[in-house]
Amino acid sequence: MNVRVLVVDDQRLVREGIASLLDIQEGISVIGMAADGKQAIDQVIALSPDVVLMDVRMPEMDGVDAVAVLRRRAPECKVVMLTTFDDEEYVVQALRAGAAGYLLKDLPAAKLAEAVRLTHAGVTQLDDAAAQHVAAALSSHPAPSRVDTLTERETDVLKLIASGSTNREIAARLFLSEGTVKNHISRILGRLGLRDRTQAAIYARDHGLL
Repeated sequence: MNVRVLVVDDQRLVREGIASLLDIQEGISVIGMAADGKQAIDQVIALSPDVVLMDVRMPEMDGVDAVAVLRRRAPECKVVMLTTFDDEEYVVQALRAGAAGYLLKDLPAAKLAEAVRLTHAGVTQLDDAAAQHVAAALSSHPAPSRVDTLTERETDVLKLIASGSTNREIAARLFLSEGTVKNHISRILGRLGLRDRTQAAIYARDHGLL
């Protein structure tokens, strides 16, 4: 089954170009486009895409504000910021609002398509610059070290999260059900005081678990 994608960008040529390139990639169907955050919200409600590729700076409503609304109104939809702005403030704001990733527009079409598939599978997508910005932001407000509060199995799960594994891959590797993996992840986030998988992955790297 194809991953259903909505492309959101205020520049018509850009959004049509992205849509055209993605629509010919295996396993992906572009089901709609929008020119700003407000249109994106309407389109998500109407079309129920799996993944939204969202620009950051747009008129009417920018991408970060739209992500925050969509997290409340369509929490099952995953939004990846796709922008030209390599800026720590934008990266952190987008992830805090609920974005599932942050990528720059200079990606080749095949890599963008792979990022869409991985996002749909539950793997956070950050390019190298965005990951560095997140690490810098977390290092200025580091989570206290609570690794010793994790069980051995939870530590194994955290390491696999940091390596980019999906819940299904973690379940197969550790011989667990996906439901059990989800429960482990919820406990890990709670015990470490983290918000999501992205922070968990960075925490694991910062505390020498990789």
